Amino acid sequence: MIQVPAPVKIAFLLFISGFVNYVTAQDKRYVYEKGMMGSPFKLIFYTSSDSIADLAAKKAFDRVAELNEIMSDYRDGSEINRASAQSGSGKWIKVSKDLFDILAVSQDISAKTDGAFDATMGPLVQMWRHATRKGIFPTETEIREAKSKTGYTKLKMDKSTQSILLTQKGMRLDIGGLGKGYAAEESLKELKKMGITSAMMDAGGKIVLLNPPPGEEGWNITVSNGSDSLKTMKLHNVGLATSGPTYRFMEYKGVRYSHIVDPKTGIGLLFHVRTTVISPDGTVADALATAFSVAGIKKSKIYLHSFPKSRVWLVEKQGEKIAEWNMLE
Repeated sequence: MIQVPAPVKIAFLLFISGFVNYVTAQDKRYVYEKGMMGSPFKLIFYTSSDSIADLAAKKAFDRVAELNEIMSDYRDGSEINRASAQSGSGKWIKVSKDLFDILAVSQDISAKTDGAFDATMGPLVQMWRHATRKGIFPTETEIREAKSKTGYTKLKMDKSTQSILLTQKGMRLDIGGLGKGYAAEESLKELKKMGITSAMMDAGGKIVLLNPPPGEEGWNITVSNGSDSLKTMKLHNVGLATSGPTYRFMEYKGVRYSHIVDPKTGIGLLFHVRTTVISPDGTVADALATAFSVAGIKKSKIYLHSFPKSRVWLVEKQGEKIAEWNMLE
């Protein structure tokens, strides 16, 4: 039998004790909530102390606030609105890395979905937002004029100079369809910089998940088809987004129109019920939830070939019939 000197035993026991205390400390759960970008942002993560947690949450929410100053179409002085104001000037506009990156993602998804997602939908979104707020349906002339100022091919990008060109006067950028997913992704990068890897951010239904809680296989996430069907999944290291007109819609002459505008018709969707997308990236999940809502089941199945790591649960109303495409089972 090998004899271990007492000092070594003590040192070993101290090491084990310290390691156990470290693991236990890492198991502490923190939850922070804040209203941002017009939605509740809920941040959950695990770390070792209150002081670290407070700093991490501050950095995460500060990053969201920074992005809101760049991307918000509600703020007159936001970077995206300043860029839109120069539409049709013929000038290439130098933009921040964040704005360039999110527009690049948007343009890529637009090309892969035949424009079902489009960051140049600002004129139509503004028109429809006003109509929904006032309860007044836009005229055919208003719809036609707004549509004439949209089209993702009218937005040009130059990676070498990090610049964009809005080729037609009256164009208006709107990245609400993927902004919250991008913000959720970016906020969690701040936690990663601090060594926090078990975390999730729910940005008004746009969810980004890192590693699962300690000792768990994943985060318990429940999604719905918009009526009576629920599914709970254990997920980690993915983005998830759900889009649907459950609370945001316009009813006119007995017809319900979604808040999601169809680029082809210029008005809110009539057939859509609910779409959930799970992707490796929260920005992509957010954008695809909108794109697939617009495209419908048949076309979305084709578009999904360009996003092989994504999964979809899409429920749509076609007349009196309900059609469902569920890859989450």
